[in-house]
Amino acid sequence: MNSDPRRIRAIFAAGLATLSFAASAALAEEGASISPAQLVRETVQNEIKTSDDHAKFMFCERRATPKGSQTKLVVETRDATAGVLVAINDHPLTPQQRQAENARLERFVNDPAELRKKAKQEKEDADRVLKIMKALPEAFLYEPDGTELGREGVGKPGDELVRLRFGPNPRYNPPSRVEQVLTAMQGILLIDEQQKRIAKIDGTLTRDVGFGWGILGHLDRGGHFLVEQADVGGGHWELSRMDLSITGRALFFKSLSFKSSETYSDFRPAPPNLTFAQGVELLKKHEAELIAEQNGGSGAR
Repeated sequence: MNSDPRRIRAIFAAGLATLSFAASAALAEEGASISPAQLVRETVQNEIKTSDDHAKFMFCERRATPKGSQTKLVVETRDATAGVLVAINDHPLTPQQRQAENARLERFVNDPAELRKKAKQEKEDADRVLKIMKALPEAFLYEPDGTELGREGVGKPGDELVRLRFGPNPRYNPPSRVEQVLTAMQGILLIDEQQKRIAKIDGTLTRDVGFGWGILGHLDRGGHFLVEQADVGGGHWELSRMDLSITGRALFFKSLSFKSSETYSDFRPAPPNLTFAQGVELLKKHEAELIAEQNGGSGAR
């Protein structure tokens, strides 16, 4: 059987064209797939940018430690965060406890110096978190570990989250004691690639971490922390959970042991220019509604 040279050339040309198209498509797909390091870098940049979001929220905060739990109603104001204790060990406050809590809040309302001190402490806490956030792209080495779907309290339910494994970057030199803890941490990072938001960080210390060559203290191997964020509506992401379990030693002899689990829920928008005093009044109103509901429920039983 004789082959037509022109037909052979046509088939060969078509084959090359198909191969070229497939290669181009593969390269385009590869180019569209962002590297783990770049994904973390872009996500951190967005997290820092959105930290200037002026949206305010009211929410419920529950903090549990080995000694028990406390539940608060919290509202963000332009002056500082206001929070009123509404339950201890999941039981409503007694009249005496409620009176003491109201007196604590009134101290901030009536003493500008105390309120400024509270705001300063919150600012310092936020600055430490910002330092850790800025360090994430350089402090760790990342590798892909599949995907999972967002759920209540972690990202946005149903949205795909990219899962990355991370470990210490041996070339990273922490600029301060705040970032020192990152040099011994490994774990999992969940990122919403579309929103460029961190949904979860789950890290564990793989070795002891010393501060000031160990003179100022150290944190023990096995220390664990978990932070989760969620979309609470309108494209706003807020902290939904934070767990800490740390032991160590400070200044030679003072032992450290810290274990807590905090959850944040029932987010609702708050007025953007709320003063601290107005925030306290708003909390008292919602507290009264909560007490009425509790009393109504008790009466029904």
